[in-house]
Amino acid sequence: MQQLLFDAHIHLTDNEYSGYIQQILKNLRVLKINACSVTVDHKTSLRSLELFNNSTRDVVTQFIGIHPQFAETEDITKFIELFKYNIGSIDGIGEIGLDNTYIEYNGSYQKQKEVFNTMLDLAEKTKKPVSIHSRRTLDDILETLKTYNTGNVLLHWFSGSKKQLKKSMDMGLYVSYGPVLVYSDEKKVLLKNTNIDRFLVETDGPVKYSRCFKGLVSLSSSFLVSIINCAADALGKTYHETTDVIKRNSEAFLNKPM
Repeated sequence: MQQLLFDAHIHLTDNEYSGYIQQILKNLRVLKINACSVTVDHKTSLRSLELFNNSTRDVVTQFIGIHPQFAETEDITKFIELFKYNIGSIDGIGEIGLDNTYIEYNGSYQKQKEVFNTMLDLAEKTKKPVSIHSRRTLDDILETLKTYNTGNVLLHWFSGSKKQLKKSMDMGLYVSYGPVLVYSDEKKVLLKNTNIDRFLVETDGPVKYSRCFKGLVSLSSSFLVSIINCAADALGKTYHETTDVIKRNSEAFLNKPM
């Protein structure tokens, strides 16, 4: 029997997918993939809530959040109202986090921290799982997380050091690896040092990759199997053993069966 796969982080509300979202949903069903769709602002969160309802829950897990890139421009009060009104349809909070690469063009790091803390407040109150963006800010994020009692936390697209990975594992966090795992020896080393019950896989679509998949727009149905196969090779496991592990980890992270 084909194992259900879980793409832990993909932006299905991105405009790149808008012309064929129904075809994407059909592909996910055929391939038995559930995609964790994350949002980045109020607009994409509203679009997500309009697109994904009870009829899509078999293939879409719905997270909404405010990405650090948009922390300066978003109306946080408006977002919270949307979140609370639709809480029954929301599976988790994300994509949220910190990223100092956006500071020069999109406001202050302090504003990012304010929004991030507000998102973590929601996570603490609701105990919903969280998907976090941590590029070049992982130490700050780990220190901040220590002050909250949230539900399960995923550091998506983990890019920290082995020392930071060890700290993340000690804190009981989840980490995910994407298409870069196909060609990056560094990512394979990080995966080997990750607790077997704390890793997930993702595509982060619609990001494109120049060094694999011929620069195509990433999508669960076309990329995820290759990522899992590379993970299996790195871990010295079979493909099916690895999908079993990922399924257990995904259900533990989401705190529900898939």
